[in-house]
Amino acid sequence: MSAEARPHSSEIASNSNASSADQDLLTKENTLSVDPEEAIDSAELADHRFPASDNFTDNNAGLPFRVHPRRDELYNELHARPFPVVQTPARVSRLAVLIPEEDRDREFAHLQNLCQRYGVNMPAENCSFYQADFGSFQFRCGRHMEFVTYTFIRPETSEQPFNSTALELIPQDWLRQMPGEVVAAFHIEMLDASQPALNREQLKTSFEGQRLVSGSLMDGDATVWSAFRLHGDGFGRFLIHNHGLNNNQTGRLLQRLVEMETYRLMALLALPEARRLGPSLQDVDRKLAAIIASAADMKDHADERKMLTDLSQLAAQVERWRTNTNYRFSAMRAYYSLVMKRMDELREQQVENYFTIGSFLERRLTPAFNTCESISERLEDLARRIERAGDLLQTRVDLTIEAQNQSLLSSMDRRGKLQMRLQETVEGLSIAAISYYMVSLVKILVGAAYSAGFAVNKDLITGISVPVVVALVWWLTHRVKKAIMKASNSEPDI
Repeated sequence: MSAEARPHSSEIASNSNASSADQDLLTKENTLSVDPEEAIDSAELADHRFPASDNFTDNNAGLPFRVHPRRDELYNELHARPFPVVQTPARVSRLAVLIPEEDRDREFAHLQNLCQRYGVNMPAENCSFYQADFGSFQFRCGRHMEFVTYTFIRPETSEQPFNSTALELIPQDWLRQMPGEVVAAFHIEMLDASQPALNREQLKTSFEGQRLVSGSLMDGDATVWSAFRLHGDGFGRFLIHNHGLNNNQTGRLLQRLVEMETYRLMALLALPEARRLGPSLQDVDRKLAAIIASAADMKDHADERKMLTDLSQLAAQVERWRTNTNYRFSAMRAYYSLVMKRMDELREQQVENYFTIGSFLERRLTPAFNTCESISERLEDLARRIERAGDLLQTRVDLTIEAQNQSLLSSMDRRGKLQMRLQETVEGLSIAAISYYMVSLVKILVGAAYSAGFAVNKDLITGISVPVVVALVWWLTHRVKKAIMKASNSEPDI
């Protein structure tokens, strides 16, 4: 590799060992830049704020105020994933690997193993990005929420594209032992402006006769071809012909293109889930419609209980689907947005007789995105409809309970009135019985007095005592009743 192709001779994260001649060439190249972003990218690459280890410098020493512990991290976040500097011709291989959370530590150990084999500095633990010069190739690793990307850049090419790849330089046993599952795997052949353009036959051979999509990128400074299909080696392929981009611009073009393809495939992970759920949602929709239609024919509590059971089963099923697909559909929206953003950044123009990449994605990827969005919206709609059906059933149950309560209160009112009448009847009988016993006592007392020699008229006295005793018993009974009612009314309600 020439010095111009490699601004750094070791990892970007480690101290630079480049010769003064290399640095002079890099300085001359940057002074010819016409893009304002290039100065930023070159500064990032020459800046050692992105170490491969935890050797951060203390930028807060000597400050007269307290500093937030994450201040340096916040400043460095904008520079966490610098664009590569790529000199054409070059070969690039890209892998995007889904890594389960439980395999994150194993993946990091696997990356350390690759660094040990080539004798380069280790990446910092939990770093989101790492890049290094492995001698015969440049290596870049990016960690994302659910996947990890490996990019291998080999600074050479051959007359026949794709007859050799950057991935051939990687130990095969390391690739076989790589944790996770590969989702995106593709090779990129990058031709220099000095190389002749490939004719149709050469393009057909390079892409194994597949139908090609092409676009003129970066306002005509580069042309890309791809079939967006897997080829005989199990990899996708892109061919980029650089017409006038310098190394920094080429690196940005490469970065946007590989991100677009990676995010495209990650977005499409939601499509199989959407297709699998489609028929099931149709079935649930029909069941829900039948349940709602049967609500008008419900006659008793058994029908209401059956409807409630059916609605509960549908609600549980829909909620389970929402839980299982919510993350995937949310990720799909984010990935699709990134694909469209990267496509806009490529500034594509029409290439004669070829379907453009933007049109291809609009015709193929956008319908897949709309399918997933439709399934997601149908899930939410079913959940809302089930909730409304449950509310209707609850209203019906509440009305039934209210009618039952009204009937119960009326029945209690009738029983209360009947009990009052019975109580009054019992009260009259009680007065008569008590009066009878008291009159009998008076008669016994008068009889005893007559026997003792007193001149009394037993029948007269007994007859006179009857109204007196009845009046006294009635007065005492009502007095006791009023006292009980007064005590009952004064007790607080519980």
